[in-house]
Amino acid sequence: MELAIDTSSNIVSVALSHKGEVLASLTWQTTQNHTIELLPNLVCLLQQAKVELGSIEAIIVAKGPGRFNGLRVGISTAKGLAAALNIPLLGVNTLEAEAYPFAFTGLPLRPIHKAGREEIATALYRQKDNEWQCLEAENLTTVKTLCRRIKQKTLFCGEIPPDAISEIQQKLGKQAIISQSNSPSRASSLAILGWRKLSRGEQDDPVTLQPLYLRPPHITKPKGKTPLLSLRVEQGRPGNGNSQIRC
Repeated sequence: MELAIDTSSNIVSVALSHKGEVLASLTWQTTQNHTIELLPNLVCLLQQAKVELGSIEAIIVAKGPGRFNGLRVGISTAKGLAAALNIPLLGVNTLEAEAYPFAFTGLPLRPIHKAGREEIATALYRQKDNEWQCLEAENLTTVKTLCRRIKQKTLFCGEIPPDAISEIQQKLGKQAIISQSNSPSRASSLAILGWRKLSRGEQDDPVTLQPLYLRPPHITKPKGKTPLLSLRVEQGRPGNGNSQIRC
């Protein structure tokens, strides 16, 4: 049994699977409260699926790109669980997990995430002859620059900002297919992709696995001679996303 964790964005998901076959998943919307919501929802999923934590044989986690704090929470939790249970840990690219549900189309797949500063994070994937391929590694660009590079019909997916959708449609016309359907949770895709890698003997070192940031986080030093760390935690609302299991 595997446990998949995705905290790449404000749409968070966790999933339980057996050899890559998803058995149960939970998805919810958060407002920067990954820290206080992740573990209670993990416990909820395990309880509702009637699965003991000790039955988990591998941890699969989204390693980014994505939100700075969200990725830190997810990867830290995954590392802690893997170490406590003494089981394999595997990180999977968030963009790859976004693209995988559309592999059946055979089209070039462009997952997109907002990256700030008018930039987007993207990569390019495609399934051809039953082989899942990464044709372009994750990178930062702008919608304008990306559209110049598109030369064939392409499916765009992921948490695409509305203004980016409008620009893509305006510049590419019928060459652009924008995913409007509700795809499975990223954690479900992580479970499938992670199991494939685990079955090939791949795994990550919990000590060296780090979040994948395409740009260093913007952190400012506090004013004054003595550096101070200020931490504010706000109570979030209960999850109300597309949960397949409710507690």
